[in-house]
Amino acid sequence: MKKKIVWGWMSLMMTTTLVGCTTGQNAENTSSENGNEQTVNLMESNEVASMNTLVTQDTASINAQVHVFEGLYRIDQDNEVVPAVATDMPEISEDGRTYTIQLRDDANWSNGDPVTADDFVYAWQRLASPENEANYMFLLDGTIENGAEIINDGMSPEELGVTAINDKELEIQLEKPVPYFTSLMTFPPFFPQNEAFVEEQGREYGNNSEQILSNGAFNMENWDQSSIEWDLTKNPEYYDADKVQLENVHVDVIKEAVTSFNLFQSGELDQAEIFGEHVKQNEDNPDLQKVPDSKIFYFKMNQQKNDQDTIFANSDVRKAIAYAIDKESIVDEVLADGSSASYGYIPKDFVKNPETEADFREDAGVLMESNEEKAKEHWDKAKEEIGDEITIELLTSDEDDEKKVAEAVQYQLQEALPGLTLEVKSVPLNNSIELTSNSEYELAMGRWGPDYQDPMTYLESLRSPNNTNYESEDYNELLDQISNDYGNDPETRWQAMIEAERILVEEDTAIVPLYQQTRSLLINDNLNGMYYPSFGASTIFKYAT
Repeated sequence: MKKKIVWGWMSLMMTTTLVGCTTGQNAENTSSENGNEQTVNLMESNEVASMNTLVTQDTASINAQVHVFEGLYRIDQDNEVVPAVATDMPEISEDGRTYTIQLRDDANWSNGDPVTADDFVYAWQRLASPENEANYMFLLDGTIENGAEIINDGMSPEELGVTAINDKELEIQLEKPVPYFTSLMTFPPFFPQNEAFVEEQGREYGNNSEQILSNGAFNMENWDQSSIEWDLTKNPEYYDADKVQLENVHVDVIKEAVTSFNLFQSGELDQAEIFGEHVKQNEDNPDLQKVPDSKIFYFKMNQQKNDQDTIFANSDVRKAIAYAIDKESIVDEVLADGSSASYGYIPKDFVKNPETEADFREDAGVLMESNEEKAKEHWDKAKEEIGDEITIELLTSDEDDEKKVAEAVQYQLQEALPGLTLEVKSVPLNNSIELTSNSEYELAMGRWGPDYQDPMTYLESLRSPNNTNYESEDYNELLDQISNDYGNDPETRWQAMIEAERILVEEDTAIVPLYQQTRSLLINDNLNGMYYPSFGASTIFKYAT
């Protein structure tokens, strides 16, 4: 069975309002350049939950991990996968199942130890081991040889199809051709771990900055799991340290758009994320950049809670909710940050048809547009089973933008669906992730940012069993065909993914896509070289100046 998680991606970004407060750096030090020393002040919307790459599940953690650790491959400023600890792109066998990768001789850990092929074998075996309860363990199921048997049937993790041929050569055996596997290796769960250090730290590994050993561009300082600020300092042992210009990056957790705006205005932040009225007021500001993202926000409708069917087990309820939401007004009036309404689960400008180069959304089309008449029709039919008066709790995180979207949807649904009372419950993001992961909710705001550059990163998240308790033999069977039968048939695979999305969103209405995020950022004009990948980390500043 595959373990599913909910990304706080994503991803991927914008505790109380801190208007007038100061960050951990004085304003006069912002973007300072003293000799060769450069320091910038950035923000995250949430705390870093862990620096153990096995338990990654939120955007803030992924962002930090991508700068503190480095895998075989990374994502460059053109959104392409390029070598990192690897010397070159993998040598792939004719059948697509064997990957041979050479490692750099000059890749070191921050304590001076060399990064070896064994560090990847150790990390991936830990990822596969069920006792470690890794959030992304399921990525090995059906990809690397014996992954499924280790996860599901008790086979030893040492049987995972990854071998250190020598210190600097890694061989990977796949169950079958996996078209996206190279991009998957840019994702933190596939980063190396230093066995001696991890074993010394035990279960505390990655819980604070003293229990981290880096192999990336930066070391992490002044951080533990409760921190609302931390520092990333240049790692002198990093193989590309000569090209890393930033000596120190100070990060503050800021959850309110008004706070981030005020701190940017006062010179205490070099980059601030804003939305709504602050975006409208800054449309002509040369510091404003709108950065497209691949993160999809959507409604999760839990069909079973505490072993009992919920009202969302009724397909008419799900369709009534889907048809009743005016997504365009949400992105235009509430968010106003460049985000776009989503009429499918796969984002636009993410992947292209392997034959025609057409965007996935262009080929897949529009699914489940807003329609008041159809919403009322399905709601009237649903009330024959659920009754005339119904109360539903909508779970969201406490992020400013998400709360405002929830309030807008509350108004829309109560107006469109007579007899419905929608109660909004906002909790810290990590609490929201825990509740949804355990299916302890009725209706919830979900978010999914891609782990790798392929539509299956979205479609697999709703394979049953999952935390919405959506089950479909047809959907699961189609995903199996995509994974097992079409690896060397790109066009058939593409059409099958389009059909799978149609079943998920339109035929079964298992989820309600709401919007695809665009991040509106105020960026100090002295800060250059930042970029924003469409998958994995949301922000890369390794080579920024």
